[in-house]
Amino acid sequence: MKKNSGFTLIEVLLVIAVIAILAAIVIIAINPARQIAQANNAQRAANVNTILNALGQYAINNRGVYPASVTSTATPICSMGTSTSGCIDLSALTNNQIYLPDIPADPLSPDTSSTWYYVIKSTSTNPRITVSAPAAELGATISVTR
Repeated sequence: MKKNSGFTLIEVLLVIAVIAILAAIVIIAINPARQIAQANNAQRAANVNTILNALGQYAINNRGVYPASVTSTATPICSMGTSTSGCIDLSALTNNQIYLPDIPADPLSPDTSSTWYYVIKSTSTNPRITVSAPAAELGATISVTR
């Protein structure tokens, strides 16, 4: 009698099915698209804080006065080196790289003239500045006021 050794077709298919199920569970648990969106939102939050800190430092060095281009209307911030109609030019923050080396842009911004960040100044006697990132992913709201 001849003895056959090896795996049957059913055993091989069962192992492949188990590996496929485990791989699907891992991919769902990791969810790379969500991880990327969360990383982009973290970058947006850091950029918003950076812009707001630079505006605050500018105001401190200029007797509490913010750049004249910041108004009480939420307006997009122009990218470095651009000043088109409909966006705020904050080149006062990047002149001689005193406050910022350049204006940060949204991680997914395909537009070279806008950063996709917005700034607004309140109309109170002690104005507060709000910088926001309306392009945030996963339904997040990224906005900081000081």
